[in-house]
Amino acid sequence: MKLHFHPYLRYKFLNSLFTGMVGGSVFTIYGSLSPSTFSVGGIILALGLMGMAYVYHHLMTLKRFFILSFSAEAVMLLMIGYFLIFPKYQLTALIVYGAYQLSFIFGGYLVRAETHFARKARVMGWIDIAKQQGYLAGLLLSYGFYKALEHYGSVDAKVQVYGLHIILFPLELAIIMLLFGAFRVK
Repeated sequence: MKLHFHPYLRYKFLNSLFTGMVGGSVFTIYGSLSPSTFSVGGIILALGLMGMAYVYHHLMTLKRFFILSFSAEAVMLLMIGYFLIFPKYQLTALIVYGAYQLSFIFGGYLVRAETHFARKARVMGWIDIAKQQGYLAGLLLSYGFYKALEHYGSVDAKVQVYGLHIILFPLELAIIMLLFGAFRVK
């Protein structure tokens, strides 16, 4: 398996674009959860990150880097699909929260692995620039999307967030396709 740099940069850009777009929507989705849920989620996150750190030495192969990257993206795709089908349930909020916590657990490893496989400061800089450009673009796109909906009379935050997730589903599919393009068998 080989990591191809330019397709990987495109993947990181779209991955961060997704993160920027979805950022503010979670507060609307999480509205039905009790504050104690976030404490329990934080504890699980910390334990998960620590558990991943214990097995870094087993995970630092390019194949496992790909598998965990794909797993994180698959979790996001399933979470978006679930939200689109069941948008108004407390269980949905809990599932969305759990999916993000799980992706953060994967994310701790993925950042370490990315640094390990990039190896050169210049390459890491390009990756970080692509990520920040994507994140900023995602924030701007979501802001524009929400403002456009408000302009046309849709001011219900839940309706706005649902509409955003309709866009996020095909975006996540594109992210997964770019991920497969970035990791190719020799």
